[in-house]
Amino acid sequence: MGEVTASIIWEGARDRGEALLAAICPDDPEDFSAELRGEGDRVKLSIVVSSAGLRQSRMSVDDILACLAAAEAGLESLG
Repeated sequence: MGEVTASIIWEGARDRGEALLAAICPDDPEDFSAELRGEGDRVKLSIVVSSAGLRQSRMSVDDILACLAAAEAGLESLG
């Protein structure tokens, strides 16, 4: 199968973006790149997952989304 690429884009406050970036912990970190860009308090977190097949991409995206969801829930509980 050919190369598979998927992107996850999040936009919001810098402190949340930094926390979300720190929370990413997929099984295969060599399969993705992440970047936080922006000036001031507003940023864009861009995550690009690349792998050799759909199954591996899906597993990596699932891992990343689970980590982001857990971090977001923790941030929301803090206020």
